[in-house]
Formats: sequence, C-alpha cells, structure tokens
Amino acid sequence: MATLRELRERNALSQRDLARMAGVAVNTVLDAERGQRRPRPSTRRKLAKALNVPPRDIDFSA
Repeated sequence: MATLRELRERNALSQRDLARMAGVAVNTVLDAERGQRRPRPSTRRKLAKALNVPPRDIDFSA
C-alpha cells in the first residue's frame, strides 16, 4: 500500500493534474495527501481510477 502522494509522484503528476484527471477539486487532493480529511468512498474511487490502482491500495492516513 502506498500513500496518495507516493502514487501521484510515481505517475509524475502534479496535484493539479491528479485533481483534473479524477474530477475533484485541488483542495481535495491537498487535504487527502496531508491527512487532514479522509476522502469519501466516491472520491477514493475517482482518485484510484485516475492512478490506475484499486481504491484499497491507497493509504490515506498520511
């Protein structure tokens, strides 16, 4: 399992790029990476799809 930031960086994406690909606000990515807010299940699925990984493979605990 990897953090959202690790997965994003492995894919050479900026936070803005990931947000755009997932269809979420940039603040959603920022908050999730900082561990300030756990994303809703629907948001987890969107982020996972953009990163091409199963949602369970993303560690949101930061």
